[in-house]
Amino acid sequence: MTKNKAGRVLVVGSINMDMVAHAPRLPAPGETLTGDAFVMAPGGKGGNQAVAAARLNAEVDFVARVGMRQYGGELLQALAAEGVACDAVVRDAEALPGIAVIMVGSSDGENSIVYVPGSNADLSAADVQAAAATVRAAAVVVAQLEVPLEAIQAAFELARKSGAVTVLNAAPALALPAGLLSLTDWLVLNETEAHQLAGRPHVETADLAEPVVVLAQARLAAAQLLQSGVKQVLITLGSDGALLCTNEAMQHFPVLPVRAIDTVGAGDTFVGGLVTGLAEGMTAADAVRLGQAAASIAVSRSGVQAAMPRRGELA
Repeated sequence: MTKNKAGRVLVVGSINMDMVAHAPRLPAPGETLTGDAFVMAPGGKGGNQAVAAARLNAEVDFVARVGMRQYGGELLQALAAEGVACDAVVRDAEALPGIAVIMVGSSDGENSIVYVPGSNADLSAADVQAAAATVRAAAVVVAQLEVPLEAIQAAFELARKSGAVTVLNAAPALALPAGLLSLTDWLVLNETEAHQLAGRPHVETADLAEPVVVLAQARLAAAQLLQSGVKQVLITLGSDGALLCTNEAMQHFPVLPVRAIDTVGAGDTFVGGLVTGLAEGMTAADAVRLGQAAASIAVSRSGVQAAMPRRGELA
């Protein structure tokens, strides 16, 4: 029997252990600061987006590889505790999982991250093909760029054949093949990633920080990215909201101001909300707003997955 697709999200992505150090501010190059706190917690863009969607009541399946030499069991237990189905996660007894070393400045919530892929780099198209039935059961298939492009493309090919919506969160920014972009319904990325992928210079100055200039720059980058064949480009702009662009129209989504305590994971929370809304059959605008609402709550708290809201908090 075919599973009901409504509300089902498949995540193809990374599983990491995050090692997070908090200090009053981020250190300058060559500088050593005394930190305020340290925590280890499950992460990875794939794991984060899976948890964000599950907390918003999506039914979430996960295709990934996780190294079991260290932390792997803990990472899988944490996902299972959030209701994320990990039947299609390949356990690699010989590998280490992905590791992210994160520094957070408590004064402004800004962060800096070094990511070591570990077993995430070994996810293959064959791993995805082995989970073909799970891919076909999804209403939305979402991927990020912390796993090999071949695996993402295999998943999107299966998704396109089954009628699922494909969402590519192009982070971290990489050059993307035309074949993958042609299979992408939603290209989601932040302002910096949009300019990098579009090949446009993006110089930070006081003038360019003005919201009207930020939007104008984002529109130019989106117009160029739409030429690659994607159907929708969604650029997140931090406190300036988000810009949704198609070949027919552009729509700006402002956000209510919030006091940011910790911005790590905000983008993943946003994507988790977006794909949940799309899987439920929401309009594009309502799905974007769901993502914004979830991210606004998450940045007002400390942590990554721990800060992600549940659906009832968004009412």
